[in-house]
Formats: sequence, C-alpha cells, structure tokens
Amino acid sequence: MTVFIMVPDVFTGAHVWEETAARLAAAGAEAHAVALTGPGAADDTAGGRVDLDTHVADVVAVIDAVDRPADGGIVLVGHGYGIHPALGAADRRAERIARIVCVDGALPQDGTPALAAVPDQELRARLAARAATAGAGDVLDPPSRGDWRRWGSTAGIPDAALDRLTARAVPQPLHTLLQPLRLTGAAASLPTTGVLCTGNGTGIELVQKLVDFGDPALAALVDERVTFFELATGHWPMLSCPAELAEVLLRAAAGEGHRLEPAGSAQPPAHLRPFLLDVPERPRERRENVDLHLPDAPGPRPAVVFVHGGPLPAGARPTPRDWPSFVGYARYAAGQGVVGATVDHRLHDVTDYARAAADVAAAVARVRADPRVAADRVALWFFSGGGLLLADWLRTPPAWLRCVAASYPVLAPLPNWGLSGERFRPAAAVRDAGALPLVLTRAGRETPEIAATVEEFLTAAGRCGADVEVVDVPHGRHGFETLDPTEESRAAVRHAMRSVLARLTA
Repeated sequence: MTVFIMVPDVFTGAHVWEETAARLAAAGAEAHAVALTGPGAADDTAGGRVDLDTHVADVVAVIDAVDRPADGGIVLVGHGYGIHPALGAADRRAERIARIVCVDGALPQDGTPALAAVPDQELRARLAARAATAGAGDVLDPPSRGDWRRWGSTAGIPDAALDRLTARAVPQPLHTLLQPLRLTGAAASLPTTGVLCTGNGTGIELVQKLVDFGDPALAALVDERVTFFELATGHWPMLSCPAELAEVLLRAAAGEGHRLEPAGSAQPPAHLRPFLLDVPERPRERRENVDLHLPDAPGPRPAVVFVHGGPLPAGARPTPRDWPSFVGYARYAAGQGVVGATVDHRLHDVTDYARAAADVAAAVARVRADPRVAADRVALWFFSGGGLLLADWLRTPPAWLRCVAASYPVLAPLPNWGLSGERFRPAAAVRDAGALPLVLTRAGRETPEIAATVEEFLTAAGRCGADVEVVDVPHGRHGFETLDPTEESRAAVRHAMRSVLARLTA
C-alpha cells in the first residue's frame, strides 16, 4: 500500500485535500492530510512564534505516526507553500520517503524562504519590508474571495468550492514565509514529480524550453528520477479537479510521468533550428546590445527593431540576437531595403520587465542615432513574452514610430507572474495608441493561457477602434518560424513583413 502525506498551501488546512484523499483511499491507498499549526498555537519554548520549522515538525510528526508501508513507500505531496515544510520534513526523514511530489510550485533550495515563491510581486515586496520588524505572533490575513488569484489562478474552481475556501481560510503566520528553509541534502536523491497546472501559466513544454536554453539551475530537472505531469486547471487542482489530481498522484507513485530531454540531446533545441526562409546573409555590425543588418540601398533607410521574448536565463548562450530566427528576420528586412536591428535585453525573470523596457528604449535610441537609419521611420516588432514591452509604446507612441508588430505575443501577464499595475498590460494601453498601426501574428496552436491574452487584447483593441491587422498561422505553434517550416508559416512571415514595411515606408 502506498501512503500519501499531503501538505496544504497558505491560509488553508487539511480540509482542502478531502476529495482527493477520498479518491486515493478508494483506489486502495492510504492518505493523510497534514494540519499545519496555526497562529497562536506554538508552545512556550517557541516564544509564541509559528515559523517554517514549526510546520516542518508538523509534517515529520505525521510521517512518524504512520506505519511503514509493506511496499511502495511514503509519497510526500506539497502544494504551493506546502512544498517547503514537505521538503524540510523529507530532509529529516529521507529513509522513509519514496517520492516527493510538488503540486504547482518549484522545489526550493537550501536557504530559500517561502516568501520567494509568493507570486504577486507587490505583495512579496510588502512582506519583505515587514521582515525586519515582524513580531513573533505576526500573521498575514487570509485573502478575500476576489484576492485568491494573487496567490495563484483560481481557474476551474466551482463557485461553491471557492466560497468554502474563503470561509475556512485562516491567517498565515508571517514567519512561515520569512524563515529560510534549511536542508542537509539528505533528500536530494529522492525521486521527484512536478505537477504543473497549466492554467496558472506553466506547462511541460515551457519547462522543456527553459532547459533547452541551457540554464544550469535547471540541469537537475533532466535527471531520470524526475517526472512531470500537467493538469489543465488553475493553482488549486484539489478543488477544481480532485479526481484527476488523485489519478496523477497514483501514477506519480508508480514512477510514471513525462521526463525532460537534456538540452540538445536529440536535435537542436527549437530556438536554434534554421529559420524557415532562405535569406541571404547581409553585412552585420554589432554595437553594444544591438546588431544592425544593413541593406544595399543608399542613404538613411527605415529600420525594424526586433525585440525577443522571455524571461530567458541570464547565462543562456547564444543570446537571442544570434538565434537563427532573429538573424533571419533581420536579414529578411535588410533584403527588402530597410535596416534590420536585433536587440539583447535583460528579461531574465518576470521581475525584470522594467529593466528590459529600459534596455529596449536605449537600444531603439541607439538605432535611430545611426546615420544610416531614417530616424523618423522606425517599426518595433515584439515576440513572445516581449509582447508586454509594447505597452509603453502603445501608451505614448512617438511620431517616428510608424508601426508596431507582435508575433505569438504574450499580451497580459500570465497568472503566476505576479505582475501588478497597468504598465505592462497592452490591453489597457491600446486605447491610447491612436492611429498607430499594429500587425499581430497569431499562432493557431498557441497555448490556451497565452491565446487568452491575445483575445483579451484584440477585444480591447476592437472597443477603441485601434488599427490592428491580424495574420493567422492556423497550424503554427509558438515559435513557428523554427518549429513549423511549412508553406503556411512561410506565407505568414512574408505577409507580416509586407504589412510592416508598407506602413513603415508609407
């Protein structure tokens, strides 16, 4: 018999696991949901403070209380914040744990506080500011019904379940988020499974792409002991799809799941495959973070600045301006008689959008200052997660900006990115775009979460009468220029380039 021990996320208790636990029991497993110590329940030796160590001890106590399974072993499941006390307990009782399952979260490292995983950046900053003066009994009040999404997408939760979640929520002891997790490494070799909730913004394909970028911090994810599952729901699968979650947990316990491929193990990763058009090489000049691909035509020429997406690992090599797709686009533009400029910017984390926006603005100024560029005729072309950066240009479009383009863009922060405010929300900025033309290339096989941001933007653009041309690639995927070198994709790239150049040279 497999024994599941399940640890809840912030503000919740053992009750959130009731339906999942019942389905595990019906399948012949033993299931225990951990009741974490709440505010004011610490003993006198802790000085009234409930912290992460308190919750680690709660999990250890449940591990010690169950009989050792005759076969299988204990599967320790942590949801969101719950992976911190779960991993701390696994470190102390590694010999009793068969597998760790992380539900919609990332495995923390030694010295990492749970605060680092709080998705809402504004909230995380406020809590960090409280750290220096936090008293032993300080708590974080539970969210209102409408504020749960600040802690993770509520997609898929029935209204009645969301009502119960809100009604039964309890304050979170502040020190559980502030105290760093301490690990000896005893559990580092345990098999691990990640359950990714795609409605919260992350799926297996995205994680594989991050591995392909060569981020050394993700190298451990390609270990054969690490598996992944996806659930098409928000951050709370035990409330939105308990049966599916129970099935995934049973399969994880059996060692099933998707295993990631090491970077470059079979063929070049998607971003390093050839560009779908055969474009001749053009003269290229590198200046700081900008490459200029130059046309044969004399005199100052219009320019198209291509802005890559992200977030991308800081150590990824080659950098985007050397990727075949961006080199291909820039050469294609140069072959049409305009300057094609590619840019490297520092969007390495979702917290970096302001820094990346400054990098792009400086790069555009550098391009416009070049004597071979017609400074009053510039277009900006954004890709993927770089789509959020176009909001600044929509909100206050300069006279020299003749067109904005976006290919398979992310046009609103994904649920687990935690970006608050209006700055990087193109759907809010488009009402100020005026007559600025926009060319949007839409991938028909886009992930649902990104596709929803595009539809949100197009709805807002339609309401304000913005000049938007949509170029559809019905069978194209995100990054189709190297993933799907079909005639449909080639035609879409040619169409989008013609549309941009027509507006740029009009």
